[in-house]
Amino acid sequence: MKQTKMVRALVESAMMIAFATVLSLLKIIELPYGGSVTMASMLPVIILSFRHGIGWGLGSGVAYAALQQLLGLNNLSYVTGWQSILAIIMLDYIVAFTVVGLGGAFRRVFKTQRGALVTGALFTSVLRYVCHVISGATVWAGLSIPDEAALIYSLSYNLTYMLPEAIILTTVAYYLGGVIDFTKETPIRVASQRTQESTASLGILSGLSFLLGIIVDVTLIAPHLQSEESGEFSFTGLADVSWIAVAIVSAVAFITGVSLLVYIRMKRKKS
Repeated sequence: MKQTKMVRALVESAMMIAFATVLSLLKIIELPYGGSVTMASMLPVIILSFRHGIGWGLGSGVAYAALQQLLGLNNLSYVTGWQSILAIIMLDYIVAFTVVGLGGAFRRVFKTQRGALVTGALFTSVLRYVCHVISGATVWAGLSIPDEAALIYSLSYNLTYMLPEAIILTTVAYYLGGVIDFTKETPIRVASQRTQESTASLGILSGLSFLLGIIVDVTLIAPHLQSEESGEFSFTGLADVSWIAVAIVSAVAFITGVSLLVYIRMKRKKS
């Protein structure tokens, strides 16, 4: 019986790590100097950690990190010296993606599965962001990030993709945490009333509206923050941003999201 559970867990892990890797290749936004926004690619590893424990999650995180390193081997060509190469491997890949395995750390902290998954998603996003910031302020300083005020530039640059990534990740974690019970040996759909399902769906649409607005705004603004020729990261390029387009997108996303939230509130009061 114990051996059967182990085999099932191994097969599940292999499938979820493969799924996470495929999701990491489906990029919504890819910045010219590294970093991208994906379709919640870290969530499968977080779910593994939630279901089987932190130890299992960290092991899955190492495997996921190794695959990410293989996919990003070309980034090692931008630096010279074994110290820089080792730092990139560790900070931008091994450590940055292994920490995703800590996503299940809050299973016994929160009473609800949804709360545990969302908090785990936020926690691992912050840890990964810190790894990329340290790498940017040290290894990439003088390359894609200027030497002067390297920490500030690294904080700003990595936030342009990690913030949307975290929002997408927590949104999907929130949704799945309410419709699938991952605590069972075989995950099953959570039974819920039709009204709750309807309002939950509208809530997701509201969140996606805000999220889409942020993603489009980042897409319009981010390319102007760094020179394609020199690689210098500067806020002076903000003058070239089409702020009218940014304002229109933000207004439409905000009005749509707020309208849905108001409708949800009215529907719940009526029910």
